[in-house]
Amino acid sequence: MIGKPVTAVWEITMGCNMRCKHCGSSCHGALPGELTTSEALGLCDDLGELGLQWVTLSGGEPTTRKDWHLIAARLTQNGVIPNIITNGWLFNEEILEQAVNAGVGTIAFSVDGLQETHDFIRRKGSYRRIMRAIELCHSRNVEVTAITTINKMNLGELKGLKQELVLRGVKAWQVQIGFPMGNMADCHSLVIEPADVDTIIDFAYQCMQESSIDVIPADCIGYYNLKEMAVFEKVFQGTFRWQGCTAGKYSFGILHNGDILGCTSIRDKEFVEGNIRNTPLKLIWENPASFSWNRNRKKEDLGGFCSQCRFGDRCLGGCSNSNLTIGGSVNAENQYCSYNQAIKKRIKLFEQVESTGELIAMGRNFAEKGYYQLAESALQVAMQRNGAKDDIELLSLYGYVSFRLGNYQSALKANDQVLQRKPGDVYALKGKGICLCRLGKYDDGIELLQKAASLTDASFMDPYYDLAVVLSETGRKSEAIAVIEEGRIKSEQFISLSQDLYQQLVG
Repeated sequence: MIGKPVTAVWEITMGCNMRCKHCGSSCHGALPGELTTSEALGLCDDLGELGLQWVTLSGGEPTTRKDWHLIAARLTQNGVIPNIITNGWLFNEEILEQAVNAGVGTIAFSVDGLQETHDFIRRKGSYRRIMRAIELCHSRNVEVTAITTINKMNLGELKGLKQELVLRGVKAWQVQIGFPMGNMADCHSLVIEPADVDTIIDFAYQCMQESSIDVIPADCIGYYNLKEMAVFEKVFQGTFRWQGCTAGKYSFGILHNGDILGCTSIRDKEFVEGNIRNTPLKLIWENPASFSWNRNRKKEDLGGFCSQCRFGDRCLGGCSNSNLTIGGSVNAENQYCSYNQAIKKRIKLFEQVESTGELIAMGRNFAEKGYYQLAESALQVAMQRNGAKDDIELLSLYGYVSFRLGNYQSALKANDQVLQRKPGDVYALKGKGICLCRLGKYDDGIELLQKAASLTDASFMDPYYDLAVVLSETGRKSEAIAVIEEGRIKSEQFISLSQDLYQQLVG
């Protein structure tokens, strides 16, 4: 099902009066093919028809385009809130008046460090200009946010920059990571390390506790870090759980020439879904084939740790651009994930445990407590050691933990390895059967579950229960009832264990 878009980022021009060292678009002068005023205003009408809530006008430097305020005003007329991101170099009372009259919701100023650092990254004298611009907005009670692209030069300046922003009345501050794309590809040494993500999250959390300024981590910073979730819950006044990249699902990008893509940061030609000069925007959005790289993404498409992560089905790898620029693919492992970093630190500790038996015991203990990711990490280390491939206890436990994490292929492989050594193992037959069902191979899975049920005794009735569940899920209700009734004859204990399911089926 195609969702309704909520927001878009529109690079209205590639013209820019700066040459920022981290610019992902490598902006210089305005490029050929830029939408005309008439075309841009028509696109504003189309964005209104799509029902967007807000659109962020960016560039380049949007204020270098003389009709930027006309575009903003047309969006407002269509019920879409226009926001603008600017470097502040040209900002003056005239531009502020244009923004106010056009109904601009938020003016976001790009601030990339204290004066020396900011001017080095952007342009000499730009820090003073941008601070004057912020003060000018504050004098008119216009809502202002700051945006900082974090790199190794300014990571240590966050506290000092916070003081400068708070002093000027800035209430909200978005922070994002500079990745090696565009100009930043030539400044790779400035890219922060994956472990630095926690430094950013800790800073945002500290600011939240101080109630000094709302520091909002961008989509490239996270995920499933308790402090990060607390920050978002305060900012948005509700429960927050990262639900994956929104590109092509609830948001999209527009380039200067009318190209439509999922995200303006992912701008290679292969990700362009169409151009408004050739295809109406509504048709591009509603085309089932559009944005398929993200709309159709599943956990099993992901690489590395992301494919084994307990949050993989929801997170789907975090920021796609992070994965593309660092790992070479939108589906690559997200190395800048806070949760990923935390698990890798724990794995290093597990690797220091010399006894494989102790690792297995740790894995079992974690599993019994429901800490399946930790269990998987401990058992994974154990499985890499000599003799692990013959340890049925280890393989069985790893299969169970993998299944609980939703890693059905890994669980299937572990159960297969057990069955190679012990073909009649009921637990492995049941495990392989339920894995096949979860992978959509119901006939094969049901056959194995039936075999496991026929071989088991009253002390282990899981095959009966799982078989009944699968039969119920596939519409074979009468067969499911028969399986439960057979199991209840075989085991008195199974009567209570199956009661809820049985009542649902017999209704």
